[in-house]
Amino acid sequence: MMTITLRAALILVSVGTLFLMMRKIRQSKVQIENAIFWIILALVLVIISIFPSVADFASHLVGIYATTNFLFVSAIFILIVKIFYMTIHISQLETKIKELAQQMALIEKIREEEQAKSDTVSGGIHEEKS
Repeated sequence: MMTITLRAALILVSVGTLFLMMRKIRQSKVQIENAIFWIILALVLVIISIFPSVADFASHLVGIYATTNFLFVSAIFILIVKIFYMTIHISQLETKIKELAQQMALIEKIREEEQAKSDTVSGGIHEEKS
């Protein structure tokens, strides 16, 4: 059974998270794709707060008899999964950054070689005219 205090805290935190995410999306500080996770999580928490029997049923179904423990274990599990996917995304971004830096270095080297060739060719032309 969820206490009134826990229900009120869940509703306040969930609504606060919704407003924060909407504000960050409007300010273009968070992409919509990344904010969807937090918006859905906040909506689920609001539903659980309004209808605590859903959380009670799910906790007993899983075998956890205290609803609060079920909520904490579920939150920890969901956040661990989110961190795992964020780690994968960060690794992919780091690989792309490394590849882009290598491409830029190659382009710069080619540009320097072309500049050196054009300086050599134009220097030879000036010497012949003199």
